[in-house]
Amino acid sequence: MVSLQQGLRADGFDVSMAQLCHWFGVARRTVYYRSTKASPKVQEALSVPVKALIEAEPSFGYRTVAGLLGMNKNTVQRIFQLKGWQVRKRPIGQRPRIQALPSVASRPDERWSTGLCRVWGGKDGWLSLALVIDCHTRELLGWHLSRSGKASTAAGALEQALISRFGTLGKVNTSFLLRSDNGLVLPAGNTPAWSAAMACSKSSLRRIARSRTAWSSGSFAR
Repeated sequence: MVSLQQGLRADGFDVSMAQLCHWFGVARRTVYYRSTKASPKVQEALSVPVKALIEAEPSFGYRTVAGLLGMNKNTVQRIFQLKGWQVRKRPIGQRPRIQALPSVASRPDERWSTGLCRVWGGKDGWLSLALVIDCHTRELLGWHLSRSGKASTAAGALEQALISRFGTLGKVNTSFLLRSDNGLVLPAGNTPAWSAAMACSKSSLRRIARSRTAWSSGSFAR
């Protein structure tokens, strides 16, 4: 409103703020209001015992401190935030566990990609859809729809893809890469059965987990 008044004044029209507020139906106190919110303060009676405990035990988090002092954990967490006493957990060891490689396929059956997404099934509610595609031809090789996103759902999609591509299970002549954004979930508890069904060793079916490529789970959702 003030900028509008200054613009009118620059054009040669001197209009009072009361008149502008009347035209736009706005109260003048709303125009002149300025927030007076004070900065958050920490009570010393609460911060002193917290400070003494974390100095004695630097590894304690806000939940442990709140439990030992008998205080509300949200209050202790707020004190940590305002005082800058939070300790960020740093990763230990080499990350990631699986080497990140660019997912590029130069020919069919060189790299397959699997993914899980949720689809609305009407009366059946939300369903889990597992898909298997060829990263080179972008062809949908197999899919499996179920009410649960268990490993058997992904196994069914992979079996259908193998039958669609090779005619039957157990006839994988050349090795190929099977990448997944779901890490170690897909072959959980059934890895020997998969290897036997496809008649290939573990080295023949290699997995690339969580590699950031165009063939992410978003591609399956689209």
